[in-house]
Amino acid sequence: MSLAVALAFVAGACGMLGLAWVVPEPRRRGNSARGARVMHALARAGTVLRRASGARAPRSLGQRIAAAGAPPGLGVREVVAAKLAAAVGGAAIGALLAAGAPGRLGMLLVAVGPAAGFLAPDWWLRLRAAERARAARRELPPLLDLLRVTVDAGLAPGAALTTVGERASGVVAREWGTVGREVALGIPLAEALAALELRLPIAEVSALVAALDRATRHGAPLGETLAAQARDARLTRRRQIEEEAARAGPKIQPVVALLLVPSVLLLVAAALAAALLGGGGSAIGAG
Repeated sequence: MSLAVALAFVAGACGMLGLAWVVPEPRRRGNSARGARVMHALARAGTVLRRASGARAPRSLGQRIAAAGAPPGLGVREVVAAKLAAAVGGAAIGALLAAGAPGRLGMLLVAVGPAAGFLAPDWWLRLRAAERARAARRELPPLLDLLRVTVDAGLAPGAALTTVGERASGVVAREWGTVGREVALGIPLAEALAALELRLPIAEVSALVAALDRATRHGAPLGETLAAQARDARLTRRRQIEEEAARAGPKIQPVVALLLVPSVLLLVAAALAAALLGGGGSAIGAG
């Protein structure tokens, strides 16, 4: 029976791995929260290194942090400290792996470890910004329609953004609510919209910012522009879904051929092995 159990275990492992590969993992806030906690821990660990080394951040780092949603407590200094701490950790891991690696591979691990650790926070920021951009593209079409209705009702652009931000949820609604609150506090609408474009650097938001700026400066009508932008956003989202579906087929076929089908065959083999071994054991006992 040990052979049958082993085959069944391998079949289950292949099946679970195949399903995990095929079924997309849902985006949860918990994933981002865990990443932020890791970044905070690295930032605390690397504060001393940052102060001792006097490391300065590149100018684009602030923009990358803004595009990632400006996680609370993670400014430019904290990210630089996290990068230094991750580099030290990567160097330690590389040295440990290099001790058991053959030949030049050990030297490569020693060199790659610190670089990989130093770039890991940038990679996390890029992933977070890409997730926010995908969420914004999903949310924009209905919110643009709602903004058009609100503007047609007679509200100013700043007040309309506040209203939509309060009545909706999601990345775009939160950002629009932020713009509305900044305008209410006396910040010029153009400045608040420029900050919005930094936090959501996608073409759809840039077009919206340009339309709101024209309406504020020249009194251009917004209703038709927002309706056209909503249609364009829906078409863009539709094309993205079609492209993702077209790319999914070639990705699924190797998984089905290499993991899911073998798992089914292994289950059949496990059942046959259990039957044969059980039958053989009964025949031997009868003899």
